[in-house]
Amino acid sequence: MSESMKVLLVVEDDEGLQRQLKWAYDGYQVVCAGDRQAAIDALRAHEPAVVTLDLGLPPDPDGTDEGFATLAEILRLKPDTKVIVATGHGARESALKAIGMGAYDFYKKPVDIDELGLIVARAFHLHEIEEENRRLESGGAATVLGSIITAAPEMLKVARTIERVASADVSVMLLGASGTGKELLARAVHEMSGRKGQFVAINCAAIPENLLEAELFGYERGAFTGAVKSNVGKIELAEGGTLFLDEVGDIPLALQVKLLRFLQERMIERIGGRQPIAVDTRIVCATHQDLDAMTADGRFREDLYYRLAEIVVKIPSLAERSGDSVLLARHFANRFSRELNPGVQSLSADAVDAVDAYAWPGNVRELENRIKRAVIMADGKTLTAADLDLPGAAPQGQEMPINLRAAREVADRKAIRQAMSRTENNISGAAKLLGISRPTLYDLLKQYRLSA
Repeated sequence: MSESMKVLLVVEDDEGLQRQLKWAYDGYQVVCAGDRQAAIDALRAHEPAVVTLDLGLPPDPDGTDEGFATLAEILRLKPDTKVIVATGHGARESALKAIGMGAYDFYKKPVDIDELGLIVARAFHLHEIEEENRRLESGGAATVLGSIITAAPEMLKVARTIERVASADVSVMLLGASGTGKELLARAVHEMSGRKGQFVAINCAAIPENLLEAELFGYERGAFTGAVKSNVGKIELAEGGTLFLDEVGDIPLALQVKLLRFLQERMIERIGGRQPIAVDTRIVCATHQDLDAMTADGRFREDLYYRLAEIVVKIPSLAERSGDSVLLARHFANRFSRELNPGVQSLSADAVDAVDAYAWPGNVRELENRIKRAVIMADGKTLTAADLDLPGAAPQGQEMPINLRAAREVADRKAIRQAMSRTENNISGAAKLLGISRPTLYDLLKQYRLSA
């Protein structure tokens, strides 16, 4: 049996049913127990994520007291365990009591293997999500691409694109507003590319026009006044690695010609130099500007654009990343409280509401800075909306959906993502917020292809 298999504990005194369930769940490591003590021993030994529990256990197989005592002890010892209890016909009261005690779900006897299999699979899925959230809350790496924290499908799509193109020897253009994480994504391209050289970044908008050429291409001693020694440029520094040109739209036209020549020939000449230098450097660039409009009016060379934009990745703003503002706010609050103010422990409900409602024009950078400032200045254990100094934000206007069904879908998706985000992907909590049952929420997640 593989050690990596998911462990399912079956607490059932009927040995025939034990064998049936063990045979039915060959995709799991199934451990069986016939009474409370054996169940607790198995819980301690195997730490199963999911338990199926028959409430009728010896020495009281016709009653439920022993079953409820077993349930209580399992949840006391391992509260994150998903316990699915078995009930007989007409035992609705027992099922409700078990759910009230903290059981995940219930199933009716006689057992329908397919139905129980679906409940078990969902329980394992939810347990994995909650484990990931716990790792995130404790500062662990619940991330994609090694550095991007997200649960939003819009950003997960970007991550999948980066994963696909990283190993290909192509230039990548990252398009997105300031603060959306363009440099993090550029670093991810480099780290996943397998290139052994350095990742070298330069902000083309932060360097004066008359110095940018020297920064990129380097210069020889005596090339100009003050050039007392030769200097290697950023392109050469990135030999065998990746050069990240941030705000590439700010490169002046004259320098665009020289950059284009490098991309075509993979050779450079330092300022004041006469010796061509071969350089193997991959280019990743980024901008918040509309390069299509800039090429149309002659401010950016079209031939350079197509050299730089072999692959274009559009990065969504934080407002377009469903539920991520709350997820990131919790992450930053935990991180900065550890570093700067250990007394801060959580976000208040009104802070979560304010974070979720705000439009975040400065994107992730603004959110990070605002949380950091609030943690430093906070007097209490909980960050409030007032600590974050967040104004009430009206919903952003959106294009009218094509019909009523589409409008309902848009509203459903938004409400579900918000509820899942606010409850940290807790299915029961999200369903309660939405005023629907857990099975209904599962059906909606499946219908709209949303991740639980």
